[in-house]
Amino acid sequence: MPSRQLDFPVFDADNHMYETTEALTKHLPDSHRGLIDYIDHHGRTKIMVRGKISEYIPNPTFQRVGSPGAQEEYFKHGNPEGKSRREIMKPIDALPAFFDPQPRLELMDELGLDYAMMYPTLASLVEERFRDAPDECHIVIHALNQWMLEHWSFNYEGRIFPVPIVTLPIVDKAIEELEWCVERGARAVLIRPAPPPGLRGPRSFALPEFDPLWERVVELDVLVAMHASDSGYTRFTNEWEGASGEMMAFNQSLFQMSVMHNRAIEDAVTSWVAHGALTRHPKLKVAIIENGSSWVRPLLAHLETCYQRFPHAWEEHPVDAIRRNIWIHPFHEDDPVGLIDVVGVDNVVFGSDYPHVEGMADPISFVDQLDGLPDDQIRKVMGGNMARLMKVA
Repeated sequence: MPSRQLDFPVFDADNHMYETTEALTKHLPDSHRGLIDYIDHHGRTKIMVRGKISEYIPNPTFQRVGSPGAQEEYFKHGNPEGKSRREIMKPIDALPAFFDPQPRLELMDELGLDYAMMYPTLASLVEERFRDAPDECHIVIHALNQWMLEHWSFNYEGRIFPVPIVTLPIVDKAIEELEWCVERGARAVLIRPAPPPGLRGPRSFALPEFDPLWERVVELDVLVAMHASDSGYTRFTNEWEGASGEMMAFNQSLFQMSVMHNRAIEDAVTSWVAHGALTRHPKLKVAIIENGSSWVRPLLAHLETCYQRFPHAWEEHPVDAIRRNIWIHPFHEDDPVGLIDVVGVDNVVFGSDYPHVEGMADPISFVDQLDGLPDDQIRKVMGGNMARLMKVA
């Protein structure tokens, strides 16, 4: 039974699947076999991307994982006892519900979740590691989406909504992937908060070059979920530290932890408004997922200052565009009531990041952080806003 009973539907905007080892390989065309592979490396299974072992996620089979919500107290209250990473993670054998939709539906009932967005986990390593091979990036992402459709579907019994990825290096191919996903039931697509690397180098997704894609997204009434990923910023911290190597999800330097927390999503949201995409596409719906909300107030204040100083340079007030087009999922350690004061209650959604270690062990307990709000506002945050975005009755 859930830890508490709510008299309204709960829609979790941030749940995760753990991919099986065939997720990125099963549907690769014969001509591209080997782009992704799993190998035995000193007795441990590792994922190999383009012939190079990736340590982005140290256990890419997910047979042993950290307990759901194991880092919840760590993120809320710090680590005054100085526990090791392993002590905090509390490893367990992964449950069937982490891999398959029917047991996940049963687990959702136990957790008190009526609906959930379902994002891949390991897949977030792909785009950055193919940044200099855009054609191959599109091929690998399509293979993943084929597996997701086959294994999870894009709409499981009207309650679980797995989110396929649309990678953006080549705009025409991005539109093809969008249409392929929507034709098969997708109501949302996952976009990385990073400049897409293209045939002529990286550039913002909010530049006019991408307008045909966003026009099609609006026509199809699809939600753009901008979920945290490997946005490629490690190459910038590497320059500061005189280092090399890839982003690793659970092993960051002190410098990386200190400077990188919000950089990617701040840049992404700023690009949406400064490059004019939200103004050119006022009906576009963008949900910022698993990026927290501590960045929102300072960013909006800075944009307010920029507008005051250069009002003639903006086609509309950037803060107005954000409040019209963007929905935000705060972390469990954030202040959701304060966020509501800044962007309005209609633009805040609840997400637990279950079953990740940095998420919530008891997702429905997020309602406690909304204590004191009117009942209609609590209903919106805990499910109503997300249900409206995803067109769930």
